[in-house]
Amino acid sequence: MDTLREWGGRGLHTGLSTLSGFQKFILRGNVVDLAIGVVIGAAFSSVVSGAVTDLLQPLLGMFVSTGSFDNFQPSLNGHPFLVGKFIGSLITFLLTAAVLYFFVVKPVAAFQDRFERLRPKKEEAPTTRECPFCLSTVNIKATRCAYCTAQLPPADQPAPAGAS
Repeated sequence: MDTLREWGGRGLHTGLSTLSGFQKFILRGNVVDLAIGVVIGAAFSSVVSGAVTDLLQPLLGMFVSTGSFDNFQPSLNGHPFLVGKFIGSLITFLLTAAVLYFFVVKPVAAFQDRFERLRPKKEEAPTTRECPFCLSTVNIKATRCAYCTAQLPPADQPAPAGAS
């Protein structure tokens, strides 16, 4: 009986530690930001769909003989094509993409560019060096020059005095 109780205790401990890891994952900023983005995106999509359906389609429908762009259904051999609904969906997608580009992507990119300009640039370590004997460019880790086959000093040591 004690063994079962011990196993149960270990199982409970393992379960609680797994739940604490899950809690850390859920409360991380990325997951919360993503959830907010999805909810706002869905609400924004309904606003754009309403604008297209209620404002743009009637305006475009003035150019179609049926009077309503949504009811524009040409037919081929008696089979209707729901062109109006497709064009409405296409316009909704294009407007959503345009608004997201101009009001989210472009400002964030400008902000990141401004931030990158303010950040101090760190110098990168060189990857090549000159051979002191033939003045060719060789990899910094090379021990022999690929061009003159001279034995190269280690990269952190100065060139030999007779090389110049």
